[in-house]
Amino acid sequence: MNISLPRRVVAEFLGTAFLVATVIGSGVMADRLANGNVALALLANTLATGAILVALILAFGQISGAHLNPVVTLMDALEKGLPWTETPYYVLAQVLGGMSGAVIAHLMFSLPAISLSHHARSAPPQVFSEFVATFGLVCVIWGCSRLRCNAVAFGVGAYITAAYWFTASTSFANPAVTIARCVSDTFAGIRPVDVPWFVFAQFLGGFAATMIFRWLMPSLQVRAKEVLLSHDLE
Repeated sequence: MNISLPRRVVAEFLGTAFLVATVIGSGVMADRLANGNVALALLANTLATGAILVALILAFGQISGAHLNPVVTLMDALEKGLPWTETPYYVLAQVLGGMSGAVIAHLMFSLPAISLSHHARSAPPQVFSEFVATFGLVCVIWGCSRLRCNAVAFGVGAYITAAYWFTASTSFANPAVTIARCVSDTFAGIRPVDVPWFVFAQFLGGFAATMIFRWLMPSLQVRAKEVLLSHDLE
């Protein structure tokens, strides 16, 4: 079943919007209800994010591949899964979807539609954490999609749930989400000045994971189109 590019782009927009709305919205809700207990707030934020990832990948995976992440899109294109001519549309939809999700979350909680974050995340360990977080995420995606395609949604959801806690940055691992979170002065925010380093580390981590999997699984490029672009298959 061939699905047109506009439909796939809209799916990426909607999926990323829901993802960011969940990340920010659950952060606001958790912060309000936790009575200053940061660990409890983070736990609530974590569970909501992991759960929505599973749901969104299951919902949109057969339409667009449910990348919801510019790193995943670029690595898919690098492995010949997505045509390079379509890649900018996916990335633009993800970034705009993320920004829309931030605005939606703010409006649901009676906050200003846009508010630049003052949450500093500039320490070198946090930037390195984004490399590690994205490296692991892309490894999970390639490994699951190559060996157990039906497990991708659960693998990604479980990995992000864990990575919230084992990384110093709480695992953004997604440039579109990172950009969107810089316009949210909430629990989940990040200062705009810290965004470039996070995004650089994320792309570097995704590239490193893809190169590793080229060696671990020499058939990766052949399988990329077959697995991650399942929307082109009957």
